[in-house]
Amino acid sequence: MTDDLAILGGTPVRSALWPTWPRSDERTLDVVADVLRSTRWALSGPSDGRVAYEQRFAEAFAMFNEMAYCTPVSSGTAALTIALQALGVGWGDEVVVPGLTWVACASAVVNLGAHPVLVDIDPATLTVDPQLARQAVTDRTRAIMVVHFANSVADLDAFVRLSEEMGIPLVEDCAQAHGAIWRGRRVGSYGRVGCFSMQQSKLLTAGEGGAAITDDETLYDRLEQLRSDGRRLYPAEQAGQLELVEAGEAFGRNLCLSELQAAVLWDRLKHLDAENEHRRRRAAELTALLDKIPGVDLLVPDSRITAPTYYNTLVRLDPLEYAGNSVDLLARALSAELADAGVHPVYVPLNRHRLLCPEKMNRGDRTDAEVEQLRMGRFELPAAEEARRTYVTLPHRVLLDTQTGMEQIALAFTKVRAQAHKLVSLDQGTTARAF
Repeated sequence: MTDDLAILGGTPVRSALWPTWPRSDERTLDVVADVLRSTRWALSGPSDGRVAYEQRFAEAFAMFNEMAYCTPVSSGTAALTIALQALGVGWGDEVVVPGLTWVACASAVVNLGAHPVLVDIDPATLTVDPQLARQAVTDRTRAIMVVHFANSVADLDAFVRLSEEMGIPLVEDCAQAHGAIWRGRRVGSYGRVGCFSMQQSKLLTAGEGGAAITDDETLYDRLEQLRSDGRRLYPAEQAGQLELVEAGEAFGRNLCLSELQAAVLWDRLKHLDAENEHRRRRAAELTALLDKIPGVDLLVPDSRITAPTYYNTLVRLDPLEYAGNSVDLLARALSAELADAGVHPVYVPLNRHRLLCPEKMNRGDRTDAEVEQLRMGRFELPAAEEARRTYVTLPHRVLLDTQTGMEQIALAFTKVRAQAHKLVSLDQGTTARAF
């Protein structure tokens, strides 16, 4: 521990690379090759006489989540968009949105002509606070969105109760929680719709992609049409026929998943539970190690989460124990010690996130009052701001390493704490990177 910090030119705690992500194996290559050799690369193409990979994945993912239906789509944003649209969210409506999450949660609302109502988080979970969400509901609220964040899950007991009492549908954003279980049921199965992203960094990925799951047959049919230009699936009787037939009962757009992406997801879904279990074991080891370091606290999942997942592992740093350095600089110092593992602060709260700027859209015929409704800076999010000031995150791929890797992470936190006073003269500026 006498060596200088790596960010100051010293020797890092770890130089070996971490497990790579995304993952693939020979079977993944086989199913991709199968698509490439076929005459069908998209659901909108003619049938080749076999069940499309898109439908194989849809059936498998619905079964995985113990739900009746799954609509695969091109992205997590697309999943949120069609979910809200299917529930009737439109021009001038309001949707409750967590104040600490990725910008897509709010932009999906804005792009439907509706208004995101940003709600602060519960400091104990870093997910949207149910009591504050209740206070945010008005007669214009058409949906309540919860996001299961990093290695935490929103209080689904409270939000299901709120949804039922208010008669307002609940939408679950599960982009960071593939496979997580709350009270014995997978997340995504508690709301009217559960939405997932399969973007590159996610626990289940095809580079890009998404899905919406539901048990409501009528809602499912609407989701299907909204993602495929108003068409619904009708299996072909023979090769060469189209399987998407014109229904026209909903005004949709093309948000379909390609066969290449669907094949990758269908294959990698088989590994999801095992990979999540491996991460849980490593997270338990890491928790025991970090608990011994003053000023370092892992966010421990709620006991009602019977199987937590670790998209990111949330670690709170006490600024006083780290010489008052910014969390941004501490994240950079930790990454330097850990072979550029990708340690980052949490997201910038949505009320001041540079990418959430609906005021830059074409104003059209919006009134001044309507433009004001889209100004995200009007919301106050003190708990989200405190989280941004004190939390760093570890990406899930580090939890695919060995116990030795967890010991190296703990050593990096100890080393940076011991020499934090050497960092105070460095640039404390914020970083735009976040995952």
